[in-house]
Amino acid sequence: MRWLRNLYDWTIEKAQHRHAQGWLAFFAFVESSFFPIPPHPLLGLMCLANPRRAIRYALICTIFSVIGGLFGYAIGYFLYEAIGKALISALGLSESFPVAACYLRDKDWEAIVIAGATPVPFKLLTITSGFIGMNLATFTLAAIAGRGFIFMTVGVLFRLFGAPIKAFIDRYLGMLTTAFVVLLVGGFVVLSYVGTSEGDAAKDQCQMATAV
Repeated sequence: MRWLRNLYDWTIEKAQHRHAQGWLAFFAFVESSFFPIPPHPLLGLMCLANPRRAIRYALICTIFSVIGGLFGYAIGYFLYEAIGKALISALGLSESFPVAACYLRDKDWEAIVIAGATPVPFKLLTITSGFIGMNLATFTLAAIAGRGFIFMTVGVLFRLFGAPIKAFIDRYLGMLTTAFVVLLVGGFVVLSYVGTSEGDAAKDQCQMATAV
């Protein structure tokens, strides 16, 4: 596990870099519109490295993620044919695009809040929202609610419990990594089982959508 310890120490060091906040803002912005890697890992590590600034980091992540979401909305609204379509395809989200459009028309702001607070690719919802012409004020408020919920929760938890969490991870890094991998693999197995057992019965109209 020596390599894991070295990687962990290196990442913690970078999270404390003087430009770390700028990188956090950058990744939060681009992830909401076109970048595939989410800012959550960097946010978590920065909060872990400096728990006293956790809420500040979470606020930065929230603000720039919403701004990036507005940029994604603009791509969908103004530049879908020129840029958005190719971008969705490059991200491997072409099949999910009509499904997202269906849910947005059906659920409106609820879909944005859910996507903002879950692992659902937020960029898919931002571009799709612009494409279908979702009300901009509704979109913005929902994005603030969804992104704020997930990022500020991380910030508050690390601000309250950051030091003990860091000490625990420092001591049991190898065991925690192994447990995480087991849970991750187990989660995929469960999802696969549920998907095959419930099958078509669980699919609603939106899940079967193939065109916008």
